[in-house]
Amino acid sequence: MKNNFSGLKAVYVNCTLKKSPAKSHTRDLMDVSVKIMESERVEVEIIRLADFEVPVGVQPDMTKEGESQDDWPKLYKKIIAADILIIGTPIWLGERSSVASKLIERLYAMSAYQNDKGQYVYYGKVGGCIITGNEDGVKHCAMGMLYALQHLGYSIPPQADAGWIGEVGPGPSYGDTEWNGEKKNPPVGYDSEFTNRNTTFTTYNLLHLAKILKEAGGYPSYGNSRTAWDDGTRWNFENPEYR
Repeated sequence: MKNNFSGLKAVYVNCTLKKSPAKSHTRDLMDVSVKIMESERVEVEIIRLADFEVPVGVQPDMTKEGESQDDWPKLYKKIIAADILIIGTPIWLGERSSVASKLIERLYAMSAYQNDKGQYVYYGKVGGCIITGNEDGVKHCAMGMLYALQHLGYSIPPQADAGWIGEVGPGPSYGDTEWNGEKKNPPVGYDSEFTNRNTTFTTYNLLHLAKILKEAGGYPSYGNSRTAWDDGTRWNFENPEYR
């Protein structure tokens, strides 16, 4: 039976170092996932973080720390309104981009906020990542980003990462239509069965878990409410009355 994913919202944050309208190879691969989401009637928004003034820092609004401008508060409103967050990043020197690290740090700045159950604010939301590069590092980058997301409160489904890697050293990037004067048809990476399969599985795993959590109203607050812990009404696992 076909699943109905309509009503879900997904935000993709492209952490390329390049501002628009420069071509982003990471965006090319992200679009494979985006098209699947849209075909399933999911509401999708794509943010290229480099297009905005987002200072480094771990405070919710860095203008209160002396910065002249901070677009993060308005971007956070889009991210927190979504059921799914997908971080896209290129690989540089075997690591996620500096923009991706900045995104995670700014997500962390909001992690003490609470939802209406008194849980940390990202509880009940789902996270994944998409990675491109010309050298090894997809799994390494995914490991760090997925750990960070779950630590902040995001739920991570099975196989929540996908990526494409070219040959080690100088070479074409994902989506290139020409390299060293040679036309590439289809564009580089588009015919990679491994990448297409993993990107598809990642997308649907994110959708399935987001749907499950949304229909359940998120996680029960029993045993994980910061509000209950702080106000002294928390459970006592040694007391049978609390079981």
